[in-house]
Amino acid sequence: MSLYGDYDPQNIFAQIIRGDMPCYKLYEDDDVLVFLDLFPQAYGHTLVIPKRAAARNILEIDADNLARLALAVQKVARVLADELQPDGVQVAQFNGAPAGQTVYHIHVHVIPRFSGENLQIHASGKADPAELEKLQARLVPRFQDL
Repeated sequence: MSLYGDYDPQNIFAQIIRGDMPCYKLYEDDDVLVFLDLFPQAYGHTLVIPKRAAARNILEIDADNLARLALAVQKVARVLADELQPDGVQVAQFNGAPAGQTVYHIHVHVIPRFSGENLQIHASGKADPAELEKLQARLVPRFQDL
């Protein structure tokens, strides 16, 4: 898809925000929703999405929603770093298909990185639901203070 276009209110993240599709939610407030990626690049791969911005990418989001999104991303990175103790944390945001974007609702990937693992942009497969549930149960209490 092009960098420019119309926002599709039926995209998977819009459906998740509305509650029409499930997710492994870690945190939610009036502005953002934080959940585990179904196709993780690494253990703990988390997505942060704005709830009030019908924006496909960083070019379309308003400054207030972008600021709230960025603050949430920082908090998520802190929680993941504290709880999972990775060797690094990758924060990624893609705009347009040639840049790697696959869902056209602005979102940020927060990915714990562990030494010895290969860096990849897209996951090779879907995560085991039991493992996602276990990780969700471990992380949700850490997000209570966001």
